[in-house]
Amino acid sequence: MFGPGSQFHTLFNDPRWALAMIRATVLEAAHPQIGAALIENSTFVVHPWRRLGNTFMSLRRMFGADEHVRQREAARLNRMHARLRGTDARERPYDAMDPAVRAWVVATMFESAVTMCRLSGQPLEQRTMEQLYAEFQAFLTAMEGDASHMPPTLEAFWPYYDRVVAEELENTEAMRIILYKLFDHLPAPPVLNGFPALWATGRAVAGPVIGAITVASLPEPFRRRAGLPEIAGVQTLMQGAYLAAGLARFLPESWIQAESIAELVTLSPDSDDPRARTISALRDRMKRAGALLRLITPLPADPEPEPAAGGTAQRSAEEFFADVLDQTGDGYLDWPDLAAMARELSSRLDLDEPEETRLYDACAGWWRELQAALDTDGDGRVSVREYGAAAPSLAGPALIRVAEVLFDVTDKDGDQRIDADEYRALFRTGFRRDTADADGTYSRSAFVGDFLSFMAGRRRTTAYDPLLAQA
Repeated sequence: MFGPGSQFHTLFNDPRWALAMIRATVLEAAHPQIGAALIENSTFVVHPWRRLGNTFMSLRRMFGADEHVRQREAARLNRMHARLRGTDARERPYDAMDPAVRAWVVATMFESAVTMCRLSGQPLEQRTMEQLYAEFQAFLTAMEGDASHMPPTLEAFWPYYDRVVAEELENTEAMRIILYKLFDHLPAPPVLNGFPALWATGRAVAGPVIGAITVASLPEPFRRRAGLPEIAGVQTLMQGAYLAAGLARFLPESWIQAESIAELVTLSPDSDDPRARTISALRDRMKRAGALLRLITPLPADPEPEPAAGGTAQRSAEEFFADVLDQTGDGYLDWPDLAAMARELSSRLDLDEPEETRLYDACAGWWRELQAALDTDGDGRVSVREYGAAAPSLAGPALIRVAEVLFDVTDKDGDQRIDADEYRALFRTGFRRDTADADGTYSRSAFVGDFLSFMAGRRRTTAYDPLLAQA
C-alpha cells in the first residue's frame, strides 16, 4: 500500500499531479468546515511556498515505506488538527478532527488523481483505480484508525462523492481566494526573490490561466451552483494543459521528482545547501534579464533595504508585522498567527508530543502577554497600529520562554551548548552566520539573545527569516 511500487508513489512524481493537487485543494476549501479552518488558521495566503514544501514533506512521510515514520507523522498531524476548531463567520462550528471532514480531504485527492488521468486522455484501468482507492483508504486508516467514513468499495465511492458535491460544498471565501486571489498575488518563491519584474510578468499570464483551468476541471453541477464563470475555449485549454503535463513524464526522472522540485522552489539563496551556489549564479544572470525587462515594462523594482551600522539590513515595524507576525495574512496578530509559528517550528524540527506541547504552551503564554500589553482597544487581537506603538513589549518573559524551549529541543545531546550541526538541524536553510562563541558552539544566552533580537523586528539578515518570514 505504501512506498515504491504503490500507485500513489507512481502518481506523486507525475507532472500532472501539480494541477490535480490545486483542483483537490479547491474542492477541499469548498467544504464549509475546511474553508473556515483555512481562513482562520492557515498560512497558505502569506506563505504558500512554505505550505507547499510542508505538504510534500508530510505526504512523503505518510506514503513512504517506513512504518515508524508514518506513525509519527500521523500522530503529528492528529495533534495539529486537534488544535484547529472554532466557528465560522456564520457561527457554524468547524473541527479539523471531524472524521467526515478528514474523509473528504482524502476523497478529493483520490478523485482528482483519477480525473487528471482522464482529462489527459489516459484514464486509469479499473484494477489500477481500485488499487489506488485502497491506498487512499489505508492513508485515512493511518490517520483515523479506520476508514469507515469513506465508502468501503470504489463502486460505492462515486455516489458518495456526488452527494457531497451536490449537498455540502459551497462557494467559500477560502475557495475564492485560491481561485482568484492567490495566483494573482502569489509572492515569488524564495529562489526568485529580488526579481519582481520577471516574476510579475510570468504571474500575470500564468495566474488567470491556472485559475481558469482549475474552474473548468471542477464538477459541472458545483460550478453552476457556485456561480463560477465558464469561459469559452477554457475546456480545450484545460485538456491541452493536462496533455502537456502528461508529456512531461517522459523527461528524465531526476527533472520531475516532486520532492526535489518543491525543495528547489523553497530553497533560500542564502542557504548552506550546495544547490544554492548554482542558484546564486542563475540569480546573477536573471538580474541582467530583470534589468532589461524593467526598461520595457512599468513594473517597479522592489526597494533594497537600507543597511544599518555593521551592514545589518533594517526593517520597519510595519514590515516586520506583515513579514513575520501576521502569519495568516488577515492584517491582525492573534493566537492563530502564533500557533502557525509553533506548527512551522514543530514540523521543521519533527518534534515529538512532549516537546511540541511545551512549544505550543510557551507560544500561548507569549500570546497572553502580547494581548495584555498591546491590545489597547480590547478586541482580542493586535492591529499593526497597536503593534507599532508598543513593539518593544514583544521581548518579554514569555518570549524568552519560547526561546528557551527552542534551545532545549535543538540541544540534542543536552550539553547546554548548540554546535553547528544542531544549529543547522534547527533552521535547515539560512545557516549563514558565525557561531557566537570562539570554540564553535552556541551558548544558551547567545541563542536566546539572537532570537529576541530577531523578534524585536530590527534585523533582517538572520537565519530566522527563511524559517518564519519567507513565503
